[in-house]
Amino acid sequence: MKKYIVETYYTCTFKTVHTLNDLDDAALSKIDQRTDGEVEVIDVKLNNRKTKKIGNIKDEKVKSNKLGKNLSESISNQIKKSSNNQKENTVNLKIKSNARFRMPDRRKGYIQKAQIGDHKVYLHTGEYDDGKIGEIFIDTNKEGELVKAMMNNFAIAISLGLQYGVPLEEYVDAFIDTKFEPSGNVVGNDRILSASSILDYVFRELAISYLGKEELAHTPSIASTKNLDIENGEDKFLKIVKNITSKGFVRSNYEEKLVDLSDVRINLKTKN
Repeated sequence: MKKYIVETYYTCTFKTVHTLNDLDDAALSKIDQRTDGEVEVIDVKLNNRKTKKIGNIKDEKVKSNKLGKNLSESISNQIKKSSNNQKENTVNLKIKSNARFRMPDRRKGYIQKAQIGDHKVYLHTGEYDDGKIGEIFIDTNKEGELVKAMMNNFAIAISLGLQYGVPLEEYVDAFIDTKFEPSGNVVGNDRILSASSILDYVFRELAISYLGKEELAHTPSIASTKNLDIENGEDKFLKIVKNITSKGFVRSNYEEKLVDLSDVRINLKTKN
């Protein structure tokens, strides 16, 4: 049986830390000659490996012992510390990824009624305080108990995914253009005229309302495409409206939905 030994080469990056009592030019000029510094390992990288054929196992043990002695104790301890830190970071990442952002008890949202073929579909949405969607509910009529239960549990699964941080774009890409009955013309939605299925209609509506994907709409938006960024001089009144208004209901067109009542005068005087 042939035996081989693998030689591994490492590149170690370290720094030497010196403590200076007097910070002057004389002390700085002699800093390279000092031997009282502390060596700290910054990084250890694996460069390459070479394989050699050996005669017996004893030679392999002798060479491995020599390689182990060449590494100082400080470097080996630093490698252990870095591996432990990586494990702790992975644990922290797992904990953060499992965090669920629960919906507030009193939340914003809207209800969109539409008819696909002969079937009526009611889409309910729930939003966080910042306007992001966090849950959906889908109600249908003329369907059996099995289909209603499946649609209800499907909406719950989507809602849980949104609350655990799954982007809405992923669901839109997955369920747009799915084809099954009921399908056909859509009545009751001003932006969607037809759908290949209930899921195609639902996520097309969510993409238009919450993601601004106008390319998925069948009719153009009536509101102007004006930039309403808060940092670009948005007034205080519009900020208040954004905080209390459903983003999906107005489809982010806050300014176009407002009614100017500055010229309206109300006489509050009572008759004697």
